[in-house]
Amino acid sequence: MPSQTLPTQVAPTQVAPAQVSPTQQVVKTNVFNTVVPHVHPTHTTTVNKHVFTHQHYFPQTQSVVNQCFNQQMVCCPPPPCCPPRPFGF
Repeated sequence: MPSQTLPTQVAPTQVAPAQVSPTQQVVKTNVFNTVVPHVHPTHTTTVNKHVFTHQHYFPQTQSVVNQCFNQQMVCCPPPPCCPPRPFGF
């Protein structure tokens, strides 16, 4: 008896639970530069390709640290004209 081929059955797509990696700590340093523009024109032809892709998520949080430093200095000529005394008097 010849074998039969049945139609392929496709189950509905399922979404697995998210795989969450540990949070990466990133230090962001801001540098402010001056830019001199040089214009080099280019023509771009856009080719649209449709691709099925895996989705990877990288949620990110940010924080800002503002640092302020102070120095207090008491200046006077070297001894003997400046005898030691308590600060503030």
